[in-house]
Order: sequence, then structure tokens, then C-alpha cells
Amino acid sequence: MLLSLAQWLQGVSPDFGYLRVFQYLTLRAVLAAMTALLIGLLAGPFVIRRLTELKIGQPIRGYAMQSHLSKSGTPTMGGVLILLAIGVSTLLWSDLSNRFVWIVLLVTLGFGAIGWADDWRKVVNKDPEGMRSREKYIWQSVIGLTAALYLVFSISEISNGRVVELFFNWVRSGFDVSLPPKAGLLVPFFKEVSYPLGVFGFVILTYLVIVGSSNAVNLTDGLDGLAIMPVVMVGASLGVFAYVTGSAVYSKYLLFPHIPGSGELLVFCSAMAGAGLAFLWFNTHPAQVFMGDVGALALGGALGTVAIIVRQEIVLAIMGGVFVVEALSVMLQVVYFKYTRKRYGEGRRILRMAPLHHHFEKCGWKETQVVVRFWIITMLLCLVGLSTLKLR
Repeated sequence: MLLSLAQWLQGVSPDFGYLRVFQYLTLRAVLAAMTALLIGLLAGPFVIRRLTELKIGQPIRGYAMQSHLSKSGTPTMGGVLILLAIGVSTLLWSDLSNRFVWIVLLVTLGFGAIGWADDWRKVVNKDPEGMRSREKYIWQSVIGLTAALYLVFSISEISNGRVVELFFNWVRSGFDVSLPPKAGLLVPFFKEVSYPLGVFGFVILTYLVIVGSSNAVNLTDGLDGLAIMPVVMVGASLGVFAYVTGSAVYSKYLLFPHIPGSGELLVFCSAMAGAGLAFLWFNTHPAQVFMGDVGALALGGALGTVAIIVRQEIVLAIMGGVFVVEALSVMLQVVYFKYTRKRYGEGRRILRMAPLHHHFEKCGWKETQVVVRFWIITMLLCLVGLSTLKLR
């Protein structure tokens, strides 16, 4: 919005020539982060106060850790604060003609809406489980598949007009259109190694990454500050990849695919980082507010979508290793419990409690120890992911 205003003022009078500075992507990214941070810090007390007045408090499951029972009633749905800061900041500082910015925003808000409905049922209906898994999964699938069908052609072309044309060519060809190498699965640490996916392969991978990332972040969000800081670090790292793939010069030098327009996602990632840090101010132990599913599902979906656009799905799994392990711990726990119950008549567990962060709490770690140590692990994993920029 402000970029368009600056460009218009430059056309009106040469006296506004100094506004050309806003054309620099890095400057707008810094301003987006500062704007989101400021919005979050200023609006935070008001949002928390309103959530408290509306009695939107976090219900605690009966099988939860005993140490968490004191958190019952803490305002939840604080993710609306994050989404507000991200949305306003991105709209102010990004190029609104960029198609990638809009698809990421729509996916983020779409998953946020699912989380809102889930949280609302928990609070209004006093149901700790919220939206049933099947219903939640269906809506996540609708958004994930819609985004995947758009991105499979959007990454291959440079305009929405060409995207529509390529889509109809794909239909007329009997669903047999080859995609360029940059739409393949890139393997980190290797020069120009990518595996062709085809349209259906790309759609399936995109769907799994977006929906999987959303649920993984949601499962990780179980302790004060545990999920939001890794989101900030992973999101900021993905912003660097977006800047590289969006630049014809840097992408060629670093042997990355050039995806015109993807660099603008640096503004979104910066806004996400700023909003996340602002939320952490209120979410650090002891938390004044929880993000709820409205924040966790949205942020996870955003990370997955950005990773798909910049073609760094594997790197996302590396940098977001904490999210991956948390999700795997739940899946393995459930599968093993059902298997042993069927075979032995009594369900057994691999971990003392899932997700993984609760297992460490059961082992005697304090909540703050779990959180900070998971932060440190994420920081190291992000450095490993960023090293793939040059180690190829």
C-alpha cells in the first residue's frame, strides 16, 4: 500500500524522488518487522483485556500435566493479535500486486479461521477437545489443495494470466503437462539436484507440507513460548531464502532456482517475525495469553506455504525439526498404543506423555528448561538450514 503511494507521489512531482528508497525490498522488510512488533506490543494489553472480559479462557484437559492446572482460565485465542499485526504490516509494506503475497496471506487467514472455530467451541461450548479431528482435517484439506493447485502453475509462470493458460493447457492435454526443473523437489547440499514431481506429485507434496506444518506447529504449542520462538526463527530464515530465489543475481550465483516475485515474501516473513516477538512478550512464562489454534494453525500453514514457493520443503523439515519431532512423537505414540492394545489387550506407550515436550516434563525438566532448550535446538537447525545457501 505504502509502496504504491510512494510510486504515485514520485509520478506527481520530482520533489518526492527520495521516496524511491521504499523500492528497496530489504528496507521494507525491516519496516514491516518494526511495524508488526509495534502493533503487537501496543495492541497486546487491549486484546488480553478484552479476551479476559469475554471470559475466553483456556480449558485444561483432565489428563493434562498437574503443573498446568494453574493455567486454566488464562486468555486464549491470542493468535488474533499475531494475525492482526502480520496482516496490517504486510498490507502496508508489501507490493500488493504480488500474487505470492496474497496466496500466503489467504492460506494464513484460512487456517486462522479454522483455528478460530476450534477455539470458539472450546470456550463457548466448554469442550476441551474443540473441533473434531475429521472436520478440522476436511477444512484444512480444502485450503491446502486449493493452494496447491494454484501454486503448481504459479511457480512455473510469472503472471496470473499465464497461470490460467497453463492450467487449461494441462486439462486439454489430458492432465499431462511437464513442469520446469524449478518446480521439482530440490535436495539441499547438492548442486542443481532436483527430482521432477509432475503436476500431481507437486500438488500432493504441497498439500502434505502445508497441512502437515500447520498441525505440527499446533501440536508444539503446549508450553509458554514454546512454539512462537521457533516460528520466528524458521520464518526469518525462510525470508532469506525468499530474498535469494526472488533475485536473478543471487539465485544464479548460489545455484538456486529463480522464482520471480518470491522475494516479496521477505516482507511477509519479516512481519511474521516482528508479530511473533511481540506476542512472545506476553506469552513468555508465566504466559498472560495463549495463541490458541487460531494462531498455531495459521502460522504453521504460513511456514509451509512460503517453503513451497521458495522450493525449500526439505530445508523446512530441517529447520523446523522441533515441529517435525513433536508431530512424530504423537503419531508414534498413538500407533503404538493402538497396536499394543489390539495385540496384548492393553495399550502401551513409547513416551511417558505426548507430545514430546510433555515427556520431558514427566522426566523432571521444568517448563522453562524444555522451552529454552527447544529454542536452542531450533536455532542450531536454522543455522544448518541457512548453510545450504552456500554449501552445495
